[in-house]
Amino acid sequence: MASSSGTKDDLGPPRSLSKRLTRALTVMDPSDENSAVDSELVPSSLAFIAPILRVANEIEEDNPRVAYLCRFHALEQAHKADRTSSGRGVRQFKTYLLHRLEKEEAETTPKLASNDPREIQKYYQLFYEHNIKRGEHTKTPEEMAKIYQIATVLYDVLRTVVPATKVDSETQRYAKDVREKKEQYEHFNILPLHAIGVKPAIMELPEIIAALQAIRYVDYLPTFQMPEERERPVNDILEWLALRFGFQKGNVANQREHLILLLANMDIRNKNLQTYAHLDGKMIQDLMDRIFKNYQSWCKYLHLKQHLDCPRDERRQQLQLLYIGLYLLIWGEASNIRFMPECLCYIFHCMAKEMHETLFNNAQHVTGAATQLAPLGEESFLKKIVTPIYDVLQKEARRNKDGKASHSAWRNYDDLNEYFWTKRCFRLKWPLDLKADFFVHSVVIKSRHKRNNQAVGNRKPKTNFVEVRTFWHLYRSFDRMWIFFILALQAMIIIAWHQRVSSNVLFDEDVFRSVLSIFITAAILNFLRAVLDMVLSFNAWRSLKVTQILRYLLKLAIATFWLIVMPLTYSRSIQNPTGIMRLIDNLGADWQNQDLYYYCIAIYFLPNMLASFLFLFPFLRRVMERSNWRIIVLLMWWAQPKLYIGRGMHEDMFSLFKYTLFWITLLISKLAFSYYVEILPLIEPTRTIMNITVSSYDWHDFFPNATHNMGVVIAIWAPVILVYFMDTQIWYAIYGTIIGGIYGAFSHLGEIRTLGMLRARFESVPSAFSKRLVPYSKGEAKRHRGDDIFERINIAKFSQMWNEFISSLRNEDLISHRERDLLLVPYSSSDVPVVQWPPFLLASKIPIALDMAKDFKENEDAELFRKIKNDDFMKSAVIECYETLKQVLIGLLLDEGDKEIIRQICDKVDSSIQDRRFLREFYMAGLPLLSEKLDRFFKLLMEDYEDLEIYRSQIINTLQDIIEIIIQDVMFDGQKILDQGNEKEQQKFDRVNINLLESSSWKEKVVRLHLLLTVKESAINVPMNLEARRRITFFANSLFMTMPSAPKVRNMLSFSVLTPYYREDVLYSTDELKKENEDGISTLFYLQKIYPDEWKNYLERIKDPKLSYANKDRNEMDRYWVSYRGQTLARTVRGMMYYREALELQCFLDFADDDAIFGGYRAIDTTHHNYRTLKERAQALADLKFTYVVSCQVYGAQKMSSDPRERGHYLNILNLMLTHPTLRIAYIDEREETVESVDSQKKTEKVYYSVLVKGGDKLDEEIYRIKLPGPPAKIGEGKPENQNHAIIFTRGEALQTIDMNQDNYFEEAFKMRNVLEEFLKPHHGQRRPTILGLREHIFTGSVSSLAWFMSNQETSFVTIGQRILANPLRVRFHYGHPDIFDRIFHLTRGGLSKASKTINLSEDIFSGYNSTLRNGYVTHHEYIQVGKGRDVGMNQISLFEAKVANGNGEQTLSRDVYRLGRRFDFYRMLSFYFTTVGFYFSSMVTVLIVYVFLYGRLYMVLSGLEKRILDDPYIRQSKALEEALATQSLFQLGLLLVLPMVMEIGLERGFRTAIGDLIIMQLQLASVFFTFQLGTKAHYYGRTLLHGGSKYRATGRGFVVFHAKFADNYRMYSRSHFVKGLELLLLLIIYEVYGHSYRSSSLYFFITFSMWFLVASWLFAPFVFNPSGFDWQKTVDDWTDWKKWMGNRGGIGIAQDKSWESWWNGEHEHLKYTNIRGRVLEIILASRFFIYQYGIVYRLKISHGRKEIMVYGLSWFVMLTVLLVLKMVSMGRRKFGTDFQLMFRILKALLFLGFASVMTVLFVVAGLAISDIFAATLAFLPTGWALILIAQACAPCLKGIGLWESVMELSRAYEAIMGLVIFMPVVVLSWFPFMSEFQTRLLFNQAFSRGLQISMILSGRKEEKSSAS
Repeated sequence: MASSSGTKDDLGPPRSLSKRLTRALTVMDPSDENSAVDSELVPSSLAFIAPILRVANEIEEDNPRVAYLCRFHALEQAHKADRTSSGRGVRQFKTYLLHRLEKEEAETTPKLASNDPREIQKYYQLFYEHNIKRGEHTKTPEEMAKIYQIATVLYDVLRTVVPATKVDSETQRYAKDVREKKEQYEHFNILPLHAIGVKPAIMELPEIIAALQAIRYVDYLPTFQMPEERERPVNDILEWLALRFGFQKGNVANQREHLILLLANMDIRNKNLQTYAHLDGKMIQDLMDRIFKNYQSWCKYLHLKQHLDCPRDERRQQLQLLYIGLYLLIWGEASNIRFMPECLCYIFHCMAKEMHETLFNNAQHVTGAATQLAPLGEESFLKKIVTPIYDVLQKEARRNKDGKASHSAWRNYDDLNEYFWTKRCFRLKWPLDLKADFFVHSVVIKSRHKRNNQAVGNRKPKTNFVEVRTFWHLYRSFDRMWIFFILALQAMIIIAWHQRVSSNVLFDEDVFRSVLSIFITAAILNFLRAVLDMVLSFNAWRSLKVTQILRYLLKLAIATFWLIVMPLTYSRSIQNPTGIMRLIDNLGADWQNQDLYYYCIAIYFLPNMLASFLFLFPFLRRVMERSNWRIIVLLMWWAQPKLYIGRGMHEDMFSLFKYTLFWITLLISKLAFSYYVEILPLIEPTRTIMNITVSSYDWHDFFPNATHNMGVVIAIWAPVILVYFMDTQIWYAIYGTIIGGIYGAFSHLGEIRTLGMLRARFESVPSAFSKRLVPYSKGEAKRHRGDDIFERINIAKFSQMWNEFISSLRNEDLISHRERDLLLVPYSSSDVPVVQWPPFLLASKIPIALDMAKDFKENEDAELFRKIKNDDFMKSAVIECYETLKQVLIGLLLDEGDKEIIRQICDKVDSSIQDRRFLREFYMAGLPLLSEKLDRFFKLLMEDYEDLEIYRSQIINTLQDIIEIIIQDVMFDGQKILDQGNEKEQQKFDRVNINLLESSSWKEKVVRLHLLLTVKESAINVPMNLEARRRITFFANSLFMTMPSAPKVRNMLSFSVLTPYYREDVLYSTDELKKENEDGISTLFYLQKIYPDEWKNYLERIKDPKLSYANKDRNEMDRYWVSYRGQTLARTVRGMMYYREALELQCFLDFADDDAIFGGYRAIDTTHHNYRTLKERAQALADLKFTYVVSCQVYGAQKMSSDPRERGHYLNILNLMLTHPTLRIAYIDEREETVESVDSQKKTEKVYYSVLVKGGDKLDEEIYRIKLPGPPAKIGEGKPENQNHAIIFTRGEALQTIDMNQDNYFEEAFKMRNVLEEFLKPHHGQRRPTILGLREHIFTGSVSSLAWFMSNQETSFVTIGQRILANPLRVRFHYGHPDIFDRIFHLTRGGLSKASKTINLSEDIFSGYNSTLRNGYVTHHEYIQVGKGRDVGMNQISLFEAKVANGNGEQTLSRDVYRLGRRFDFYRMLSFYFTTVGFYFSSMVTVLIVYVFLYGRLYMVLSGLEKRILDDPYIRQSKALEEALATQSLFQLGLLLVLPMVMEIGLERGFRTAIGDLIIMQLQLASVFFTFQLGTKAHYYGRTLLHGGSKYRATGRGFVVFHAKFADNYRMYSRSHFVKGLELLLLLIIYEVYGHSYRSSSLYFFITFSMWFLVASWLFAPFVFNPSGFDWQKTVDDWTDWKKWMGNRGGIGIAQDKSWESWWNGEHEHLKYTNIRGRVLEIILASRFFIYQYGIVYRLKISHGRKEIMVYGLSWFVMLTVLLVLKMVSMGRRKFGTDFQLMFRILKALLFLGFASVMTVLFVVAGLAISDIFAATLAFLPTGWALILIAQACAPCLKGIGLWESVMELSRAYEAIMGLVIFMPVVVLSWFPFMSEFQTRLLFNQAFSRGLQISMILSGRKEEKSSAS
């Protein structure tokens, strides 16, 4: 190996080790010899050698031999660390490295010396001299950090190669210098705090200097005594805290920068820079108040003394910063404990006390000397504090069983955090007592599979709340709403019942007394609430305080008291009680006072009256609830139990008035509608039905003596009552649409929605821009009002921003070069007396003016000029052209005489206009010829030239022609001017300044002048691209909306953007672009057809020679073009980086002088010192104000992965970092490290780190590394855990959460500093927002009709929906949108989301809940928008809807919803319910209504009651019954979502457009789509509440143009839609066959049509919206695939898409983990299918009209016989099918003969009819399905007795039948060729309107292929 052969000294790598390595490793299989060593592929256990290999790669080109020595050193280090190669991947890596070294040893030789030791010393010295000595004062800190890193590694290698005695003194001196200065040149994030030499501009900012000075003030702090009895100096307070408490170095470095940036940004705001020297004490106090507000609240709640003592002396600021620093360090290292804010409060409380004691101990006070302390180890805090608590979290998470265990079986984040809401938490003591009850857990039994570790033994109780899986949570959380609706229903029924008796029913005494019976119902409902409170919280009783348990018991006792007293006293108030009232009356017979009931009501109602009084004074209720005074707590104890959160969430009076008025109006409308349309029409039919006597039934009736036909009454009333409880959702949609539209109109939305409107108001756009987006003080704006220079500067500033906006549109290929030129505004208009508007406004104005002048017949100037002045833009264009042409000509000419001639011509023009002699002194007929010549002249000026002289001569000739035309053809006496200027008779106009054209400002003038002169057509369609139009009009419109004034960049709030990323697409690969689907269509081709204009613009851009794209890889550019049109990380990063570009431009506009502003942002000369300083300051302030972190959780694993896709993601992310130097990537690094166990033996264990990296020269550079207590992403939900680990690397006071499928726009980024000012703006008193909601634009709407539907639905939700939630309803939360968080508020209150497994599946909304419960304030702002992608395919959309429905199901069970529902006032609670879980419950009830209606009809039809009742003459004549039933049928058509859509489209794009879109959507079957999604919501919401099974569903974000196979659709929709659709179809068929309903009524069709529509939608929507769903060949292929899937056997490891059996087992997996209650409910629900058999068998002709129960018993005998025969066939096939084929055939023959014989006997003897066979099929099929469902619920029992296989076979038969029934209509439709074309048009109509030839795409007829072939 690297021997020292050829040298006398025994130097170099030791041969013995070399030989040992060779012997140990060469026996292994070598890797590919030709592949290069990649330092990024080092195994995790050898991560420490990665820097050595990086250095080797870095210097290899410079000195291959030294690079070889570095690799050899790396191999030695690896071998020492793991001699047995036991680590994962170590053996392969070492083998690979060894083979490369063997090869390099032979190929490399020393270059600088004769041997390796001298070579490396010489190289080290040269490296030091060239890079360190010379570069120290010339290179940037980042470059120096890399150089010092290389130098450090080189010296380590040198010491290995060269013995210590042989290292020369110069090398040692250099190494010592490197060692001493290395810390000053480490890789940094934003601030190079230790850098010397060339300091970046950011370190020169006075606010940074002041913040540094403050944290480096370490006087008075006790010093640390090191073991060697020397004093350990500290540089700043954070380092002191780290030594005192044992924080990690990476955490300290991270929080040091965090604190400095916080202090600097907050302190500079509104401060005078001239006198700026120190931090403001008031600012530090403000920061303390914000950070410790939650801690102070916690201390007050627990009646603790706050440990924030800060004496008012010179140490005050130091102490304040120590407290802040301590909290930040705790938070920065807390890992998953950050989700437990009060746990952090406890830790801080104890540590702050310890710190205070350290600083102010007795010895120090007595002696005055500083105390010396012993420093703690670096990981002391992690090991002693964080890890024990993390272990508790981890053990509880194991109980979760990956989300399958019941929520009540384990404690989540909330349970553990709420442990710290009581003083019990102090049992943990300090330091933490690991024997405390909190840490003691039941035994964890490790199974063979690591994932299945289970905890057994007595579990700890839940804390305060138990998430029991039951629908009763809806009643418990929103009990006041249900009580109100139930009591209102009861009152309305009573009033309606008496309506016929008395017309003045409300004032009738008896009626009034009857209405008062609602208080009995109220008592019952309150009793139910008290019981639920006790039962549902039973698992938490052991953790409750005695007072809480006492309250529950007292509540139950009092509810029981009223439950007894109310009926008792009511019975005494009735004159002649009957029934149960007589019984109750007899119980209280000795009570003589009949008025007692009224007194009871008064007493019962007293608490409600008090609550109503407090409702009117919300500020009083707010103060009382937040008070910690024991007397008030005692008073409030009964009404509202004391809880740390959820206190005082009452709004101000005005907000209260608004949403109260909204709901009172809505409820009046709803109750009036319910009374007159739903209830009153049913009263008379009900009376009649109850009075009809039915003597016989069509089946065996179990209750023949029952009176009043109660079964019929229930069947009729049940759906109406369900509609009554659900239709408030409808009324909310109507009122929300109206109020949202009004609010939107008052917000000025849609005032500029077309290009025509933009042109009409463009003159006011610059002033609006200056008012909204340019930072001026009010005094400054008033002082300069009317000042021409001030106005010009404003217009110049607008032009800078506008032009950057237009340039961004061009770079995104939304507009062409020509459109860009037409839209640009000149930077400077100081040399032109008019405003220079964009050419698209002035287009065709000059040609029109020329034609007008040419054809003008009169001689008076006034009329011509009047016509020109009538059009302001024409006037501007004429004046600008004239002035600019004069400037161009004068500037181009070199000869002064030539210039004088031009001036004289212009003077002539000016004087003639002034004297009104213009038409008499100039020929207008010559103007067209002049225009033609000018066109040729300007084209010449814009052309590129090769030969300068030829080019010059062409310009001179054209210029001379122009002057000749002016003199000869336009002017009357032009020759006189020429003769005067040419007295010497020399050649004129032959000297021109060609160099002038190199100036960008002159080029701009020429291009603009050419456009104005030559564009003859109107630019009314510029730009053509719809997205460009939308962005321009929205931006212009937003300038007229209300928004805060813009501060200067220096004074704005600093902010971060955080994007969580897992394994989604970063950038599409070339293979993905060109990979063709089954129709031969590639993604690239598809996008070229969808975005033809953008593809054309892209080609124009990359072919432009001026833009230097020629040297770039075309495939790479194509990848970016496609990726920027998908939902990729690259698109998101590009969009977010616009924030930085906008900030740099804003800095320029804030600080640049007038000359620079008039010169142009892009045109400034950075070589000029002032401008270079300006640029550097802009970049520094952008760094100070903005940070972007992408949390790529698995980036480290992707780096190490051998999977090409994963590796591609890593390289693409790395490329993003290299492209955007300020982008930061945070990831979780998993390493294997060797540690010593308890028995002093070394073992390898996995260690986890949070790591922050940035882009370096070629690779990533690590900035911070913070060790974690364990895997952070395996405790709770993935996305919030991913956000949580990265949030410590964010900066600033605000934090925007951006999902990976979002985008941003430059013009919107420009408004960010305005929207951040909302945080400083008090709303409704002193409250400031904690979450700022922003609107979104859905950019995926053009892909297909489905994408358009989803886009419209989502757009209405994020605009009009959010608008009304925020104001007036005050219940807006956080929905995973681009909301901006008050970062300091949320980092001290649990973070950006909640992360408990399963219950927080919809993690985003819980951050809104948490913020509101903790007295946060959420607003919504629509003057700024962010782009967002949505799912575009049917299956993607369904997965998304399923995920959201699952999430809402889990929310229903959550403590957050319970607390908000209980603690909001009544009307705000209604808002909360109907906009969150209530919407999904209403969706489920909508579906349930259909079931209840049809099953009620089924009961009436099969029992014969319907026929007998309808024979009644009154019922036959009355339409009231149908009218009441018809109301429910309105609600299945999916029209609920259409109302807000139409309003929002109408508001923003015009109501004509909205109506057109609505009609097109209906023609494209939008109602089918929305009805289908209604089923998705209902199924997944209901199943989640019943059984659980919620999980994150990855929807995918690609371009969905592929055909989904029938088997795929069946798997996805079988249980959610197909089974339910077939059940409803069966009900409708039976209703149709056996019913005698309203055949003559027009309403009958309407009633049943909605249900038939629902069935058709649920059964066939997936095929209607499936690309090529009716293509015959694909249908054939689908059938083949379906049969194969149905026939495949399942088993372990067989995927669900490969086998029906595997899918079937997975489909009812949720039943494996449900509780006994869930199983019982499943059995009860399945029992509904037995009614078919019971009802139909009595109608069979073979039954001969008998009604005995024996008939039903015989039907079961037949059913069991059929099942037995099927079982025999199945067993025979298994046992005899292979070896005894003949016997099996004989068995089948015997069975067939037996069946034929039985059927013959039945037909001949028993009277069986053909119709009976069909009827029996309808009867027995549902029974079989019921048996299957019951068997699935009882699976453990059936598996035990061996019947499970039979159940599976029966299920397979049913699935095959269902699949066949659904597939047959698809086959029939596929037979007709036109159906496929019709469906294609239906699916892709939106794409058609954008020029997409989708038929070509789907059939694969590509012109490129045909031409190529």
